[in-house]
Amino acid sequence: MQLGAFSISLTVKDIKASISFYQKLGFACDPGCDGTDGWAIMKNGETIIGLFQGMFEKNMLTFNPGWDQEAQALDEFIDVRELQKRLKADGIEVHGQEADETTSGPASFTVIDPDGNPILIDQHR
Repeated sequence: MQLGAFSISLTVKDIKASISFYQKLGFACDPGCDGTDGWAIMKNGETIIGLFQGMFEKNMLTFNPGWDQEAQALDEFIDVRELQKRLKADGIEVHGQEADETTSGPASFTVIDPDGNPILIDQHR
């Protein structure tokens, strides 16, 4: 099952300090990415880290159906609603808000792995 682009979403205490730290590790931020909205997406090669201040309770794995690692649209992908349907059919419980299966376009849902790690499936298109 192809889940889309992968990144790790980190809950941070000070977005500007975190941006500076990851820049020193060689991560780049898109122009205009200064954390003023409480988040920043940083990249080093194909590795993507999302920094989020005050948005999430825990660090989480994130997958973006419809995107490749360059955030470019894929011609073919499995829609978030279909992924949700398949996972639920396999006995995986969705936590929090579910993707509305009667809609199309952007939507998301979260599952929790056996060790309590949240996994966000977040479709932007």
